[in-house]
Order: sequence, then C-alpha cells, then structure tokens
Amino acid sequence: MRPLEIEVFSCRSDNYGVLVHDPETGLTASIDAPEEKPILDAAARRGWKITHIFTTHHHTDHVEANLALKEKFGCEIIGPVNEAVAIPGLDRTMGDGDEFHFGDHPVRVIETPGHTAGHICFHFPDDKILFSADTLFALGCGRLFERPATDMWHSLQKLSVLPDETAIYFGHEYTLSNARFALTIDPDNENLQRRAGEIEAMRAEGKFTIPTMMGLEKETNPFLRAADPSIRRNLLMEGKTNEEVFAEIRKRKDNF
Repeated sequence: MRPLEIEVFSCRSDNYGVLVHDPETGLTASIDAPEEKPILDAAARRGWKITHIFTTHHHTDHVEANLALKEKFGCEIIGPVNEAVAIPGLDRTMGDGDEFHFGDHPVRVIETPGHTAGHICFHFPDDKILFSADTLFALGCGRLFERPATDMWHSLQKLSVLPDETAIYFGHEYTLSNARFALTIDPDNENLQRRAGEIEAMRAEGKFTIPTMMGLEKETNPFLRAADPSIRRNLLMEGKTNEEVFAEIRKRKDNF
C-alpha cells in the first residue's frame, strides 16, 4: 500500500489547512474546511479532487467552507455525532471508537470533548497519523469552551496512549506562544528548552511547526505532564490530582 500524501497550508489568520490524498484510489480529504480559496488553491496545485471533508468540530473556522466545497466537488462530509446539528452539509456521523476506511487506510475516530462538547480526532493507525484539530497542539491544548478541565484532561489521556511515533497534525499555528508559556510551567525541562529554541528559529524563518510527534509532546507539552513531579513543585500543587494540576495550567495559559 502506497503511503498517504499530505499537503499543509495556511488558512485564515492562523489556521492550518490539510489535504490528505490516497494515491492508489485518488481519494482526497480536507481535514476541516477553514477557508475555501486556500483549500481550492492547494487542491489545484496538487491536481487533486476533494472527495471528503473530515470535520472535527463545529466552530466556524473549521466548517466555513463545507458547503462551498460540497457544491463544487460533491464531497462527503464526515463529522461528530454529538455536534451533528451544527455541522453544515454533514453526511455521516461518527462517535468514539467508530471506524471506517479511506481507500485501504483504516481510520479510527477518537472523541475528545473539552474544546467543544463533541470534538473528534481522526486517527490513521496504520499510517501513524493523528488529526487532532483543536484538542492537542504542539506544546498546547485547546481552550475549554464547552466542557470542563476534567473532560479535556481525560481526552488528552486518550490521545497520549498512541504510539510515540504518531505524527500529529493540529489546527492552528500557536506553537511559539505555547513554547514560551510552557517554559513558565516546566522551566527545568532540558528537552523543552532545546525545543523552544528550535521553534523560535523556525518561526523567525516563517516555517510551519506542523506536524509534531506524540513522543515529543509527552516529553515537553505541559498539558500532558500534569503528573510530573517538577511541574507539581513549580506550581506548589504536589498534593493535588492530575485534573486539578491540568486545570491550573490551562487557567494560566488563558491569562498568559
């Protein structure tokens, strides 16, 4: 089986657009649909016809181009069952643990409430790829708009058990701000220090920071590291639960 081809590009002010192409079948999925023109430009650049949209959640900056792309290509829109009424043009709903195939590539849906109530991620286990949208970012996680911190912590734990070599494609370019914040939470982490310097250089050159890797996130992302003793000491929360520590980290990032 030939590997999937992935095209990453900028949309809106800080969204990432992502197209996933199966060269054996010609299928092409847009991961969410933040903005019509950049998506059309990327598809034309690669000579791909969009056959699917994999929608992660209902926020406008992830579904705005759903109907326009569906009208142009007749593509099938797959999205979260728990946000079905809010997803424009939705054809097929998916919940936690549901599976389907993209060509010969299996796709598993992981429900990750937190940022929104029904947010889902798309995991391609054979390809070691995760499309995490606004649940897990490089060195960050999504804001908590519709579910409490406890829900988001458990959602992140579901993702963190994926293999370390899983490539993570996230929804926004927030990585530089996330790195600067992470150093305030985990200042003695040498891996984080090194990574923050690399990110500073990449962004100075206008380079994308996507994808990241699950193993790297587990070493450096404070939102996955609420159980770490050094972080607990820094926050003076040594006797607190993981959920309480995570909630404090998220609160501090909201005010960073």
